[in-house]
Amino acid sequence: MKFVPLAIPDVIVVEPEIHRDGRGFFFETYHAPKYRTGGIDAVFVQDNISRSVRHTLRGLHAQGTRPQGKLIRVVAGEILDVAVDIRRGSPTYLRHVSATLSDRNGHAMWVPVGFAHGFCVLSDTADVEYKCTDVYDPKDELRLRHDDPQLGIRWPTSAPILSSKDLSALSVEALAERFPAYAPAGQR
Repeated sequence: MKFVPLAIPDVIVVEPEIHRDGRGFFFETYHAPKYRTGGIDAVFVQDNISRSVRHTLRGLHAQGTRPQGKLIRVVAGEILDVAVDIRRGSPTYLRHVSATLSDRNGHAMWVPVGFAHGFCVLSDTADVEYKCTDVYDPKDELRLRHDDPQLGIRWPTSAPILSSKDLSALSVEALAERFPAYAPAGQR
């Protein structure tokens, strides 16, 4: 298993060792000691799964006072997964990173606390499974506009399919005071 930090090193892509043969494949999707060694020391309390059709864009989502770290994996299909640093005062504030996750590559992406998360479906359908470090709290939800010009995310569709909640998401400017403050390593 390889742990590959992205351009914002707090966000990590996990590349499992996939064993393939004539019967199919096998790989570990989660192994706590290996994840700790790879820089992901999290306790997960909620698992979710979604199915979405091509061009569905879910996000950008976060929680304010009960932030969630998320470990995202695609069970079937392919997505572009995006994490946006919303930690006020961070050296990478409002920057984003992305990775293509699919059932073929088996990769997972660790999106730590302090990041907004979203994805766009690249295949006909995609089943996305994710583990969370805190439970979903609808009263604490932060929905950030996927197309906010301050973020400059280049999504792989010009006509995304959005939920009614995501259609009414707010701008960075409207939400910034609810974003978490950055705490450098050693001060957390």
